[in-house]
Amino acid sequence: MTNPVSTHPDTARVHDGVVEVIAARTLYDVGHLRPESHFEADLGIDSVIMESVLLSVREHFALTAELPAGPATIGELVDAVRAALADAAAASGTPASTGAGATGAGPADAGAADPVTEAVVAAAMRQTQYQRHQLALDADLEGELGVDSVVLTSVVADATERLGLTGPAPDLAGATTLRALADALRACAPAARNTAAATATGTATEAAGGAGADTPEPRRAPGSAPGAGPDGWDHRSMKDFTEQRDPDLFAKTRSFAGYLRSREKDRLYWYGMPLHSKCGNRAVIFDELEGRKREFLMFASNNYLGLANHPGVIEAVVDATRTYGATHTGSRFIGGTNMLHKELERRLAAFKQRPACIVYPGGYSANLGAISALVKSYDTLVVDRLNHMSIVDGARLSGAVRKIYRHNDMADLERILSRSAEQGTGGRLIVADGVFSMHGDVCDLPEIVRLAKEYDARVMIDDAHSTGVLGVRGSGTAEHFGLKGEVDLELGTMSKTLAGMGGFVVGEEEVVEYLRYYSNSYVFAANIPAGVAAGLIAAIDVIEAEPERLKRLWTNIGTLRGRLLEAGFDLEHSESAILPIVIGDERRAMEMGRAVRARGLFCQTVVYPGVPLGDARLRVSVTCEHTPQDLDLAAEIFVDAARETGVLPTP
Repeated sequence: MTNPVSTHPDTARVHDGVVEVIAARTLYDVGHLRPESHFEADLGIDSVIMESVLLSVREHFALTAELPAGPATIGELVDAVRAALADAAAASGTPASTGAGATGAGPADAGAADPVTEAVVAAAMRQTQYQRHQLALDADLEGELGVDSVVLTSVVADATERLGLTGPAPDLAGATTLRALADALRACAPAARNTAAATATGTATEAAGGAGADTPEPRRAPGSAPGAGPDGWDHRSMKDFTEQRDPDLFAKTRSFAGYLRSREKDRLYWYGMPLHSKCGNRAVIFDELEGRKREFLMFASNNYLGLANHPGVIEAVVDATRTYGATHTGSRFIGGTNMLHKELERRLAAFKQRPACIVYPGGYSANLGAISALVKSYDTLVVDRLNHMSIVDGARLSGAVRKIYRHNDMADLERILSRSAEQGTGGRLIVADGVFSMHGDVCDLPEIVRLAKEYDARVMIDDAHSTGVLGVRGSGTAEHFGLKGEVDLELGTMSKTLAGMGGFVVGEEEVVEYLRYYSNSYVFAANIPAGVAAGLIAAIDVIEAEPERLKRLWTNIGTLRGRLLEAGFDLEHSESAILPIVIGDERRAMEMGRAVRARGLFCQTVVYPGVPLGDARLRVSVTCEHTPQDLDLAAEIFVDAARETGVLPTP
């Protein structure tokens, strides 16, 4: 390998480019990434992450040759990149290039001279794992960069921190591009023009290992000060505590604790109250705020077909537990596979009419494991804006480029697929909920499948709230639309209709076998107990033997839905067992939830982060166990509570 100093590109530029890549892949601040930093001992970068770093470094500097394996420090990696660039230049007879990221040729660098824009870009790199040259200032945050409202909150907080601004992070959720975000920050905080330059200089000095500027005082935490307005109402939401920064890691917990206690004192937060009975059409719950048990009309259960209380299901759990023990204490590969697990996978595959099935410890871990196993940093994950958080977290874990299309907007999905196809790198996976858990509507599966075929993408549908609800047999979204075999992967949870625990994915045999070996949430996690597996098999038996349960469920859905629409409630586009009573204002939604509970009905009050701010609602779940009298009483309670709280006008 040649090593003449004169042929090597500028060391500082290469160093900056390498550090940017590492920061994007690991979420470290650049100030912590020094030439002597050891990848494992100092930074905790294991071999898996290191592969991603090396691949990203090659892409960043447009290197065609492999980098030497095993650089131990950042300095060694910088030297390897410099040498590779010099070799490439010598072979081509052209001057050595330092790559898009180091030369300033990337799309985001048009505003690099502006400290506010620079702070926004640096924050976006840290929070999204993108490299600088991938962050075009005018790219749509959701559709092109996959930055949802939760990530945007972190970007804004990070940028204001870099700019040295004090006070709560401004709410800039309306900004749709990085340029707009920078403009909005500049407009709401003119002082940033003066403070940002000093902050940027201090950051650069720190990265170079110098004394730099003094460390700024921590920004006041969004949740650290009382949030009561002139009307005495605390206008903060859970969003205000997501980015509190303090040298004491637990400072945010104390801030949130005060907020939580005040909400509980007002009977507005009522989450996690323990059941003291089976959960059927009615349930006994211990009211921890009042210190007593109360019976409620239950409309917060996902026990859609009543199988959790079916004698055959319960007996199967008991018998198998007596035979095989409470659990097996191992993962599927190491002592954790029982004959019942194999049978459960066979039965689920047959029920969903697919060749093979893999069972995970939970529905959440099924999304984490399947997405992160199949999709890598060079692939693209295309997701609906309202997908479940397990899909969002699976995307983050995979490190893939994430594109978000507007909810059920197929024109927007096609636009995103078209642009990603033009880029031509890696594969594409479209992931959508079958039934959206807080909205109750159904994905436009026929169009998703059509577009996937046209743009050579794969499709995975999360049937968490579709299994046992949609389709003539209750097998889910694909059956509902007559598209069995047209969806590459169907994912589901067994903690809802199937009345157990665990998650599953069905698909082609070779894909399922790949997931068994590459899904960390399957390989390195203990499996569901044999008794649970037996109960799930029994639940499938009941679904197939008693189709009248599904018919009764849909009769109940139609009855309550009709009553609520007639009363004037907004149920959006619900087409499932989930009926959202959309209210919007978080305070009014919590107050109506309190009024509903006071009348003896229990349903979910959904606020941020379950839904975006301004989209608060009550979430009503209908089951086949509800009687006509239950439905009449529920409609009456909802109307009375809505009139009391001003959600509906008083007649």
